Amino acid sequence: MTALAADDPRPVIDLAGARLLLTNDDGIAAEGLAVLEEVARSLTDDVWVVAPETEQSGAGHSLTIHRPLRLRQLDAQRFAVDGTPTDCVLLALNHIMSGDRPALVLSGINRGSNVGEDVTYSGTVAAAMEATLLGVPAVAISQQVQEDRPPDWDTARSHVGQVIRTVASVPWPRDVLINVNLPAVPAGAVGGICVASQGNRKLGDRLDQRVDPRGRAYFWIGGPRQDEAVGTDTDVGVVAGGRIAVTPLFLNLTYRPLLDTLRQAFA
Repeated sequence: MTALAADDPRPVIDLAGARLLLTNDDGIAAEGLAVLEEVARSLTDDVWVVAPETEQSGAGHSLTIHRPLRLRQLDAQRFAVDGTPTDCVLLALNHIMSGDRPALVLSGINRGSNVGEDVTYSGTVAAAMEATLLGVPAVAISQQVQEDRPPDWDTARSHVGQVIRTVASVPWPRDVLINVNLPAVPAGAVGGICVASQGNRKLGDRLDQRVDPRGRAYFWIGGPRQDEAVGTDTDVGVVAGGRIAVTPLFLNLTYRPLLDTLRQAFA
């Protein structure tokens, strides 16, 4: 695959009449996807949906290569795939919509935030990554939820359209995706929109070990530590403070400051 140039920005996207592709990692029947479709249809009439048959949370950027994929058409512009979010985007762009690709891919709205290191596990972000790698700009959108409370989807309904319009009006590099996280507060209590860097919030530090009826140990992987200090200017801190975080993520993972040092060491 040809490397994408970071300094070659995409043109701005005129959403009026633009073709949009929607996907997610919570599954084709997820309420968050329905909310995203509602928002997308307020932006354009040309909306397509290609999403997993079942929930794929935590799937990351995984691709199904050891079994065939099944594609189920639900409507003229709505499909379900028995695979990962990455599979969905790949099939959508290279098969279903190959003759007329979308101007923008929207992934979400995820039930739960994707901030900090979440982005490396998230199927929601991975779908946006795959679109970006295939040459289509993409936005991943997630709604923070509080434990034991259902998501307040009205927050997304009220604010996501504005966020999409704004990011679409700005040219951004071709190997960058936009990651958006909404706080778990009522729509009217959102404290604004903040462009923030990726923070730190490591999942999986809480392991719950239990014993099954046969006496064998098993584990539940829990969420992040709740006592972690977070920077107020990161996506983690912004969402915790009741604001919407908008974070550009760069797909090239090379740590350039170390390149020359390593080259000298191996010379």
